[in-house]
Amino acid sequence: MNAMDAALICRALGDSNRIQIVELLMNGEMCGCRLLEHFQIAQPTLSHHMKVLAECGLVNGRKEWKNTYYSLNCDVLTAFREYIDHLNCGKACRQKSEDRGCCGERNPDQVCRSREKTTGGCCDQKQADQCR
Repeated sequence: MNAMDAALICRALGDSNRIQIVELLMNGEMCGCRLLEHFQIAQPTLSHHMKVLAECGLVNGRKEWKNTYYSLNCDVLTAFREYIDHLNCGKACRQKSEDRGCCGERNPDQVCRSREKTTGGCCDQKQADQCR
């Protein structure tokens, strides 16, 4: 999966109804009429949501007479999850944010006080007060 594909999926999942549709489809294939029962939306609105989900590849649709049955495309969903999993913030992920103060240092009290003596402070007064 590349960044463009991931961005399309993120855009598709940017609507809470579409996230709920994906969650419903986790239980298996569903007819559009059954999906509609879970929402307070009109059928054309559901069709639009399904079109967006299908265009990014997350959902497959198959017609059976008058009904359309939808299912998750597990290959695309798995590729998307793997793509998202590879995103991380490197070294910053390995350090707990609560270990750092306003200066981004591990011992903010010492840093703020030592910088205050030499340079007049490392951060604005409000942040410096939080360090102490």
